[in-house]
Amino acid sequence: MFPEADLTQITQRGSDPTVVEQQVKYFVDGFPFLQLSKAATVGDGIIRLTDEQIKEVVGEFDKSTSDGEVSLLKFVPASGAATRMFKSLFSFLQEGKKDKSVEEFFSSLSEFAFYEDLKVSLAADGIDITTADENTIASYYLTNKGLGYGELPKGLLKFHNYADRSRTPLEEHLVEGAKYANAGSHVKIHFTVSPEHRDKFEKLVVEVLPGYQSKFGVKYFVSFSEQKSSTDTIAVNLDNTPFREKDGSVLFRPAGHGALLENLGQLDADVIFIKNIDNVVPDHIKEETITYKKALAGIVLQYQKRIFNYLNHLIGSTDEDLLEELDAFFRNELCVVPPASYESWHADDKKDYFLKKLDRPLRACGMVKNQGEPGGGPFWAENADGSSSLQIVESAQVDVDDAQQNGIFKNSTHFNPVDLVCAVKNRMGELYDLKKFRDPLTGFITGKSKDGKELKAQELPGLWNGAMADWNTIFVEVPLITFNPVKTVNDLLREQHQ
Repeated sequence: MFPEADLTQITQRGSDPTVVEQQVKYFVDGFPFLQLSKAATVGDGIIRLTDEQIKEVVGEFDKSTSDGEVSLLKFVPASGAATRMFKSLFSFLQEGKKDKSVEEFFSSLSEFAFYEDLKVSLAADGIDITTADENTIASYYLTNKGLGYGELPKGLLKFHNYADRSRTPLEEHLVEGAKYANAGSHVKIHFTVSPEHRDKFEKLVVEVLPGYQSKFGVKYFVSFSEQKSSTDTIAVNLDNTPFREKDGSVLFRPAGHGALLENLGQLDADVIFIKNIDNVVPDHIKEETITYKKALAGIVLQYQKRIFNYLNHLIGSTDEDLLEELDAFFRNELCVVPPASYESWHADDKKDYFLKKLDRPLRACGMVKNQGEPGGGPFWAENADGSSSLQIVESAQVDVDDAQQNGIFKNSTHFNPVDLVCAVKNRMGELYDLKKFRDPLTGFITGKSKDGKELKAQELPGLWNGAMADWNTIFVEVPLITFNPVKTVNDLLREQHQ
């Protein structure tokens, strides 16, 4: 498909020509829609924990991690730029457009955690923040003339004020890590960052780590990785031919958060917490987040123990009672319904089916009540092997022109705020090859442009969507207070961030 020059470019960037050819084929053929069976609801795919159950699983989690026997790690995707946070401010600065959000920003300026830094930045050039005009303030806030917030990732922006200092999201994740990702006083946190900002992240960690280690009596192990260029996907013209740069080379683009599966798969821990960089709150309302993170992890450890016990019993056995027990376990607790032909299968075929279904990575996903936020929702969906199971589904995966499918999608009562706890090792303590449990047919095709020309781009199956499609999955209802993302700068004025 590709001439020699293209093949050289593809291999030099670490990509596999066969994989790239398949990406082009996906552009031509498209991705099939996921077939939804029904929305997952409380009591039918989503667990609602009682206070007593929470107390029990949190207690078990604390007991199993206090001595460091179970290794924990917190995984935080943090490479996204904060540009969208300041869309209205950029419009004001560049085009003079002033909407209500811009007015609110300037009228509440002193309430933001970055106010003192902005004040100092302006003062360095002899400008008083109290008398400066709004254009000057916006310029010093957004551009490298001052703080340069418009060009930084969210993880490095000042979010919250405290008596001793103001904190960035990176620091809030350090604090959270000490509270629930603490195994024997060791706290491991991994951030995925963009190459151009990695040195800034590393510098901030060096600056703040001693203080937080002293404050919480822990030892931090902070690591970073970047999205691998080999996971980038080819861009094509509208006729599905490779889109070429001005120098004739093929254009490749980052493939979305699904590309981070490679980064996640290289981390060695028994339990991994996954949470977005901007979903943090000040200390005074952290407690519920900490409790439910521990509860999700406790549930993962409980189910992992049961799954490993079933595997140990099932190997070498085709006991009918055990197979019946496993059928009930999967249907009623892991919410996996076997193919319609299951009842006619021989015992050996049932055994093989359960061996495959048991021997998979495991995740517990927090689900909050739907408040109209964009994001993936919890559903029962059909799988390629004829079974159906719990999936986190984005709107792009659903045929909304199909009245029945659209109806099911709109009936969702909850959505996933990227709140996951994962177990990624098998019963022998070996890391799973996570790529083997990804559904490659759950990618996305989007319209973009470059140098004034339209193109089509492709995203890999989302990290918590299709990239984890073949995992054992548990959905757990969590309180809305655990979800407080910062999508625009004025979100920082909300009560939850003050």
